[in-house]
Amino acid sequence: MTFPATPTLFQRRDLRLADLERDRTATLLQLYAWMQLARTGDNRILDLFRQGLIRGTVTGGQGNEALICPLALLADKSVDVVSFSHRGFGGHLIWSGHLCDHLAQYFANSGSPTKAREGNIHHGDPAARSLPMISHLGIMLSNVVGAVDSQRRAGKPAVGFAFFGDGSSSTGDIHESLNLAAVLGVPVIFVIENNGYAYSTPCSEQFISANLHDRARGYGMEGFSMDCADPENVLRTLGAAIDRARSTSRPILIEARTFRLRGHAAYDTCDYMQPGEAEAILAEDPLPRWHAKLAAAGLTRELDAIDAQVRDFVETSIKSAMALPPVTPDGMLADLFAPDAAPMPWTPSLDSGGPSSREAAIENPKSKIENLTMAQAINRALRKILAERPESLVLGQDIGTYGGAFKVTEGLLKDFGRPRVLSTPLCESASTGYAIGLASNGHRPIEEFQFADFATDATTQIVLNAATYHFRAGQKIPLVFRFPCGGGLTFGSFHSQELESALLSFPGLKALYPSTPQDAFNALLAAYEDDNPVIVFEHKGLYRRGKHPVQFDANYRDVWQPRHVRTGDFATIVTYGEMVLHCTDACRYFEEEYETTFDLFDLRALSPLKLDAIKASVARTGRLVIVHEGRKTHGFGAELVARLTEEQWGQLKAAPLRIAALDIPVPFAPELETVYRPSKEKIIDAIAAWMG
Repeated sequence: MTFPATPTLFQRRDLRLADLERDRTATLLQLYAWMQLARTGDNRILDLFRQGLIRGTVTGGQGNEALICPLALLADKSVDVVSFSHRGFGGHLIWSGHLCDHLAQYFANSGSPTKAREGNIHHGDPAARSLPMISHLGIMLSNVVGAVDSQRRAGKPAVGFAFFGDGSSSTGDIHESLNLAAVLGVPVIFVIENNGYAYSTPCSEQFISANLHDRARGYGMEGFSMDCADPENVLRTLGAAIDRARSTSRPILIEARTFRLRGHAAYDTCDYMQPGEAEAILAEDPLPRWHAKLAAAGLTRELDAIDAQVRDFVETSIKSAMALPPVTPDGMLADLFAPDAAPMPWTPSLDSGGPSSREAAIENPKSKIENLTMAQAINRALRKILAERPESLVLGQDIGTYGGAFKVTEGLLKDFGRPRVLSTPLCESASTGYAIGLASNGHRPIEEFQFADFATDATTQIVLNAATYHFRAGQKIPLVFRFPCGGGLTFGSFHSQELESALLSFPGLKALYPSTPQDAFNALLAAYEDDNPVIVFEHKGLYRRGKHPVQFDANYRDVWQPRHVRTGDFATIVTYGEMVLHCTDACRYFEEEYETTFDLFDLRALSPLKLDAIKASVARTGRLVIVHEGRKTHGFGAELVARLTEEQWGQLKAAPLRIAALDIPVPFAPELETVYRPSKEKIIDAIAAWMG
């Protein structure tokens, strides 16, 4: 469908401070036009919601236009990064797209930028570095930090704009992100939209200090307050701040005192306000007051013409957007993950060197086989990635000089430097959000968590932001999470978790769990070149469990398929991680002592599950055993049993057997942890009893 032609008035989406000096009247009229378009659009969206033509709810930006429109117009939309919040409709209009595109998002029809998979203003334009927000307030700030740093690493003089309200300024992610931007020297302008209320809670009940911008001093950044009553003053103040951030590469915190003319959302009755308070706020509405000021300057005719154009453009656009066909569910399942990426042109060698070594490796790719521990194999894979892929970087706590909690990144900082090997502050959520921002803009970060357990502090970023990005925004997020996991080392409850069942219950994540040094090397390459967020589970007990042959494997992508470890007839055993070693020993025991053999599979890829070979094995043996280290209740084994038996239940000769950890927190003392988790002996005893 053809959308209405955009009026000439709105074809220019940029303003600079110099425009005020060159033609102040035309510049102010242009700003007024965008503010009026945003206000009229917000008002009509509310009308349509009340008519039942828009589902869900709507959060209006009425009273916010004097902040959002100047900022969006001043931004360099060819390089800058932004993430608008609930009250940023005017910013979306200015940044990119046709008015109809944004209206279709509210109508949730086939024209919706999110394919109607996200509601109201939860959209953006990732290709134009407008990052789509999620409702978990504060989460998006670190995404902006990462995307701006990505731009800066590419030599582009980008500035970022991250918005959050007075209420969300209390969240931990806000403080993590402010600190991270300050430490890394990333020029993000953090804007607190202080309209006096967090939903229904007034600022007097949220903060001791009345000045939120004073917090900037604690992070070593500039901070100031800005009254948004006068749009021209806002334009000048923001323009100067943007210029400072762009030239100094330092972040700035602005407390913008705005006006919330309507409640938190369409359903908000505002009955928490004091008598006369809403009327007093309405009387300070910047838009009509500025209209009056411009009219008093002799611009009534121009203002009337703008208002008429805005009304006509909005109404014709509403008709066009409403006439778009309904959305269909086509492609929903396929869009969960970004399409498979082509293999990268790796040098066929464990190491990466100059042309001569590369040619030698091509001539004789099997010439270099080394005996490595799993920790060494992962280190070599990281080295290979950093050496051959300029868009790569490794980040995490203490991974630099110290080499990581388990010394897996030892020597990488010395050889590749801080821009590529980055020790982050202790801020798992912001570090992960930063990595998401990098990944959204063409970099491919690898984030190490000291322990998999600490990823729980970044759960929202991992499972609700990164994992859903492609589905809701069509944007690939090539990002690797390295999770040192598992027990057996007497580290206790907070350093020994197996989190695959919890995390992979959320859609959109891929996961690999290698059990050998060769598979660990392959898993890093395979995960790195995937265009989706991939978790690589690394069992800590395997890091230095002996040395084994490792070489460059041209079939490294086979790690996405199960590995057939042993052939047998009595039953099919499926496992992964350290349990592969215990199951192998158990199989050997049964063969030697009872002349009974088992078909043993190392699952390797936990998501997406590739089970065809295992299903064929179960159909042949008629029996199934699942072994995993995680707890039994709600454990990953339950999903495997369901997947492997629901289509061939009638072929089974016995009920499936699950062998897993006890349903308690991981205990500390070795005598207790031994009882808690599966072992070779426990696996043998459980299978023997099951056989009997």
